[in-house]
Amino acid sequence: MDCGLPRELNVVYIGRKPTMSYVLAIITSFTGSDAKEVTLKARGQSITTAVDAAEITRRRFMKELNLGEITIGTEEIQQEEGGTRNVSTIEITLTRG
Repeated sequence: MDCGLPRELNVVYIGRKPTMSYVLAIITSFTGSDAKEVTLKARGQSITTAVDAAEITRRRFMKELNLGEITIGTEEIQQEEGGTRNVSTIEITLTRG
């Protein structure tokens, strides 16, 4: 599903898939492009999945990874019924070596 926006390199957007799908995406980002860091981006209820994916990757599969910067925030989302709603966001940066 291409929304016309350029995809950022080494960014994994967390949504509703199973956690292990994102773990695989993180590992692929590190090994496929020889990247030094990968950023996970999530908002709302997907934040817990992002934290789980980061921790599973660090503890089980790539023990050399470190936590980089963690950024939290709030975005205003337009609702279909009108008005806005605040949604929490998180960005977790994992670094290698």
